[in-house]
Amino acid sequence: MDQFKKIILVCLKRINQERTVYSVFHLLNGKKSSQTIQDAHLFSLKKYFGILESLPRESFDIIIRQLIEEGLIYSCREQYYFPTELGEAALQQPNTLDELNGWKYQRVTFLFWERLSLLIQVASNLVYNETNYLPIQKNQDVHRWIKILLKTSLVTKTEIGTILYQELMACFDEKQEIDPSPLVFRLTGYQQIGLTTMQTAKKLMLDRIDYELYFTNIIHYILRKICENSGRFPLLSFALEGLMAQSELTQSSSTTKNLLHHGYSPETIATMRNLKLSTIHDHLVEIALHHDDFSIDSYVDQSLQQEIIQIAKSMSSRQLKVIKEKVAQASYFQIRLVLAKFGGLL
Repeated sequence: MDQFKKIILVCLKRINQERTVYSVFHLLNGKKSSQTIQDAHLFSLKKYFGILESLPRESFDIIIRQLIEEGLIYSCREQYYFPTELGEAALQQPNTLDELNGWKYQRVTFLFWERLSLLIQVASNLVYNETNYLPIQKNQDVHRWIKILLKTSLVTKTEIGTILYQELMACFDEKQEIDPSPLVFRLTGYQQIGLTTMQTAKKLMLDRIDYELYFTNIIHYILRKICENSGRFPLLSFALEGLMAQSELTQSSSTTKNLLHHGYSPETIATMRNLKLSTIHDHLVEIALHHDDFSIDSYVDQSLQQEIIQIAKSMSSRQLKVIKEKVAQASYFQIRLVLAKFGGLL
C-alpha cells in the first residue's frame, strides 16, 4: 500500500472523528495555527507534522477519494472520515517510515539537505582537484557555510571526501532496513549531476509523494543519528550546526513569551501588540505545548485543571465542546490550555 495513504489512515484513526479530514491536511502541511499545533500534540501525530509542506490540497483530495473508492475509509458525516475494517487491516502492515519526526526536524530538513548535498559535491570535486563547476545549491547562506567549513575544519581538503563517505556508511550500516537510494540518486559529484525529485521517483517506480516521504525519512534518520552522537559524525554534525537552535515557537508566540517573562499580563500584551486577547491565548497554548516548565496555574486553578483532566480521560475525547458541557465553569481557553499542558498524558 502507498505510504502516503497509510499515513492518512493513521491520522484519521487517531483523531477518531473529532476533527475534519482537513485537519490532517493542515498537519501534513505544518500549518502554524494554534489548532494544528495542538492537534499534533493531542492526537500523538507530531511525527507527521510538516512532513509534506508543499502538498497541494488538490492532491490531498484525490487521495481521499481514492481511499473511499478502495473501501479503506468511510464518511461519518461531511468532511469526517474513519478507517473501514479493510482500512484497519491495512494499518497492521509494517511501518517502513519509522524515522519520520516532523515535529523535531521540520524546520531544518531542507536546510540540512542543502548543506549536505553541497558538501558532498564539494568533497567529490576536491578528490579530483576540480575547481571549475557550478554549485548544485544556489542559497548564498549555504555557500558561506561551506567556505567556513573548509577554512575551519581540522580535516584536510583531500581527506574530506573519504571521511564524509565513512560517516555516511557508518550511519546507514546501523540500520540496514533503510535504503539510501532515494537520497543517493539525488547527489551531484565530480562530472555527475544528481537526478531531480521526479526523475528519482520514476527511477525507483514511486509516486512523487511517496518518494518525498522516503527521502524525508532518510534525512530524519541521519539527523537523529547526529543528534544522538555528534562525536561519531563530525562532518555531518557540522552540516547541522546552528540549525537546531531555532526556537520551536512561532515568532509571534516567542514575542508574547518574552513579554510574559517580563511580568506583563495577557491583557496588557494584547493592548501593547494591538492584538486580540484570543490571539494571545493562542500563544499561551502554543507555549504550553512546547515548554514543559511553563506553569498554567495563574490561568487555570489546579482543582479545575484536575477536573478537566478527569473529564477528558473518562470521555476519551479531545473535543472542546464535549468537555465544556461537563465542565461548564471552565472557559474554552482554559480547557485548551490544560489539554496543551497535559494532553499527551491522557
